[in-house]
Amino acid sequence: MNPLRKRMTWLALLLVFAVVAAACSSDDSDDTTTTAAGGEDTTTTAASGGDAAGPIWVLLPDSASSPRWETDDRRFFGEAFTEAGVDHTIVNAEGDAATQQSQAEQAIAAGASVIVMTSLDPGSGGAIIDAAKAEGIPVLEYDRFNTGSSGGAVYVSFDNEAVGATMASVLEPVIDAAGGTEIVQLNGGEEDNNAFLFRNGYFATVDTRVQAGDWNLVDDQFVPGWGAEGNGVTIMEQILVAANNEVDAVFAANDNLAQQAITALESAGLDATQIPVSGQDATAAGMQNIVLGLQTMTVYKPIEAEAKVAAAVALNLRDGGDGTQVTVPGFEFSVIGINSETGQPDTLGGEGVVPYIALVPVGVTEANILDTVIADGFRTIEEICTGDAAASQWCQDNG
Repeated sequence: MNPLRKRMTWLALLLVFAVVAAACSSDDSDDTTTTAAGGEDTTTTAASGGDAAGPIWVLLPDSASSPRWETDDRRFFGEAFTEAGVDHTIVNAEGDAATQQSQAEQAIAAGASVIVMTSLDPGSGGAIIDAAKAEGIPVLEYDRFNTGSSGGAVYVSFDNEAVGATMASVLEPVIDAAGGTEIVQLNGGEEDNNAFLFRNGYFATVDTRVQAGDWNLVDDQFVPGWGAEGNGVTIMEQILVAANNEVDAVFAANDNLAQQAITALESAGLDATQIPVSGQDATAAGMQNIVLGLQTMTVYKPIEAEAKVAAAVALNLRDGGDGTQVTVPGFEFSVIGINSETGQPDTLGGEGVVPYIALVPVGVTEANILDTVIADGFRTIEEICTGDAAASQWCQDNG
């Protein structure tokens, strides 16, 4: 079936569904609840009077690799699109690429004006981009870039090499002060281009110190799925056995992997408070590890900024813009380029280069928790100072 006939068929079906829904529903309800592929209930908020341009669909990846997707991203996208009065549907694939593919098909069938997608892997993400493009629907690649694909309309994320560089800038002096030399890199999943960009950021420092003879890179491993199945613990345990427990620092690519590294260190009988460990995402658990002295730092990527800038880009695309001519008061970013084939930063405007809206990350240690994640309302003292963390000196001083 040619694309035009396919689109007309879907529109006819949607018209039938709309007539049935109108006959069965109340005239004064603007919110409906649908069930997305995977079985989860998904709230779809409709603008009063409908949305002639078509709804915006947001495809989230899971809730296991990081809690941020459900606790933060969903909330901020919902707030932004509701405030704009735009129909939107937010779904989560819960780690299943086939489910995300089905959700994308639902979005296309629903006449989505824009699809915002955080893919599970570049292959399935690229297929979704191509399917949407075939129907004239722009895809905003959100937080994760789909290397090797034909490229979405825009990519919105943080400056991901700067994320890794921030880890290194904080850990390097701590490692040196402790006299450490034996370094481990516990990277994110190879299915996520960000894992390579984060690694680029901290490896630049690690490699410089290795080449100078100051440090030794004990191991450098990527953890499938960002340790969503707990496999970061096993990998770190294997590293420790092979190194005879001689590990002085761990560049862990996010807070989930940091926790898994800490678990492995403690299981090996090591004092994790004496081994610098990085992290990322500024999760509540990561902040608790910091005040307990188990984790040296985390990288705070203000998710509200990322989501709301992405929402502004999506709205601009929906209105026929190119997605780059946006301003979001209070949030700073630059517009650079990223190569759709290699996933590396590239000159904007070149062939195969996707516009990249890059936000600035922030390093967080115990010393600046109050001035960063607490001041922004991203975390609260109450959620940090629970359980074992409540007895920490930081919580005693601030709780």
